[in-house]
Amino acid sequence: MPFKIDLHTHSFFSGDGVSSPEDLINTARAKGLHGFAITDHNTCDAVTYLLEKGFMRADGNPVDNFLIIPGVEVTTAEGHLLCIGTTLPYLKGKPAREICELIHERGGLAIPPHPYDLFRAGIRSATLETLPIDALEVFNAATTLRRYNRYAFKYAQVRGLPMTAASDAHHAAAVGTAYTILNTDDFSVRGILAQILKSNELNQHYLTPKDSVRKTWNNWLRLRRPKRLTTAEAKFENGRQLPP
Repeated sequence: MPFKIDLHTHSFFSGDGVSSPEDLINTARAKGLHGFAITDHNTCDAVTYLLEKGFMRADGNPVDNFLIIPGVEVTTAEGHLLCIGTTLPYLKGKPAREICELIHERGGLAIPPHPYDLFRAGIRSATLETLPIDALEVFNAATTLRRYNRYAFKYAQVRGLPMTAASDAHHAAAVGTAYTILNTDDFSVRGILAQILKSNELNQHYLTPKDSVRKTWNNWLRLRRPKRLTTAEAKFENGRQLPP
């Protein structure tokens, strides 16, 4: 059965996200999605929140026929890297190779988002060549310039990497603008991760001008407001890593 999954989304647990996890779920359901990966910047606080609220299950199965996949978007020393399918401690600034290895140790997938995007910390091709990545985000609905998606697609073709598409939503209205269609009989985190590694159909639509402006405005506000540490950052700065 084909499942529509947005593999790159952000809630207000990200410094530049504005919507609650509940709003993301409601919007995704309304748009006909079957699930999404929650990939906030450098924190898995949303995963903890969703588990506590009962919107996710620790065994990786869906709740009310809707699947939320744990994840995080790590700001590595070389650029952004999506961890899909597991959680990580606070690792901002660590080498991308080291983070890829930790993702694999925990059973997740390492997927660079918006590579080639010169304005959004995409991992460059010279570094990509050295990384044991599992797939590549070749369509990002919020990319700065559309040609960056074309570059990513060509690179994935040359290297023979599985491809994903995602919204990179930072507010609920943008969820599901782009997504990956995964055809599997195992509708669970484990089944979705296995299918990502295969050939999948990509739904490719860009953010509307209104949503693009809103994302840029959110980023500007984030830079203007005082820094507020996430739970993960606070624990890290106090010398205590999050538990596995």
